[in-house]
Amino acid sequence: MGPLFQGLSGKHMDDAFFMQRERRRLIALAVVCIALVGGALYLQFAAHEDPCPLCILQRYAFLAIALFALVGSGLRNWGGIRATETLILLAAVCGVAAAGKHVWTLAHPASSCGFDALEPIVDALPLAKIWPSVFQVSGLCETPYPPILGLSLPQWALVAFVLTFVLVARSMQRGRPSRAA
Repeated sequence: MGPLFQGLSGKHMDDAFFMQRERRRLIALAVVCIALVGGALYLQFAAHEDPCPLCILQRYAFLAIALFALVGSGLRNWGGIRATETLILLAAVCGVAAAGKHVWTLAHPASSCGFDALEPIVDALPLAKIWPSVFQVSGLCETPYPPILGLSLPQWALVAFVLTFVLVARSMQRGRPSRAA
């Protein structure tokens, strides 16, 4: 056993093991979300795929998930970890809503008028003022870009948000020491 588990036995050792495992999972989730935002930035700046309001909202959701995951990975009690995982679930639901609407808009481009009512709202958010090249709207939601491995970027984002929700919810239900004792 490593230094983390020295001096622990029985129930306390199991608790430390499960908590360490959960913290590693949260760090991995944060890294994946940051990498996904990095990929979106690459497509924006290198491939000139301008982000629409729904793209920006998906960035916010991924960054919120990453932030909550990093905070949760630094906590040393199950109550705090559970609270941050609940916030991750909420951010994932928001991401599902934004990505789902984006997928629907791409499937029904005639339903969009070319101006998105979300644009002034998204552009008024604080990060759009601080870092406009990353968080300001510069594209239209109905603009189709080339698919990546057969799926559009919003479809991939939808998959990522749904997987995040399912895996975090499952982790919250399983693999934790019982509260009795």
